Amino acid sequence: MTLAEKQQQLVDDLAIIDDPQERLAVVVARAKRLAPLPESERTDAHRIRGCISQVWLVGELRDGRLFFRCDADGPLVKGLVHLLAVFFSDTPPAEIATSDADPLAALELLRNLSPTRRNGLTAVRTRIRELAAGMI
Repeated sequence: MTLAEKQQQLVDDLAIIDDPQERLAVVVARAKRLAPLPESERTDAHRIRGCISQVWLVGELRDGRLFFRCDADGPLVKGLVHLLAVFFSDTPPAEIATSDADPLAALELLRNLSPTRRNGLTAVRTRIRELAAGMI
């Protein structure tokens, strides 16, 4: 499935929730059930610069596809970063590196966030693309 198809499916799945704030609550609730990254991966090498919250992102190439794991120190940020990690996972690096897909914008989850949070999430998306470009 391409990233464009994944994004459309994600929008369709969450379209039953009209209110973007409620959509955001669903995203956060999903992330609360996640196990944290092991301490061995919560390192400066995996930390995202540009986020006020502490955010870690790990990319792993398996069978020509990139997979992401993440963690953050706050539930809202963790939920949004996890959504990005799941969205971009299981995709060839070349597609990620050249894609302009933005599931957070497509779900209208960014408009009620502070500018600093939006900037931090931009840093996460940028890092995902950098990791992908480095694995092409």
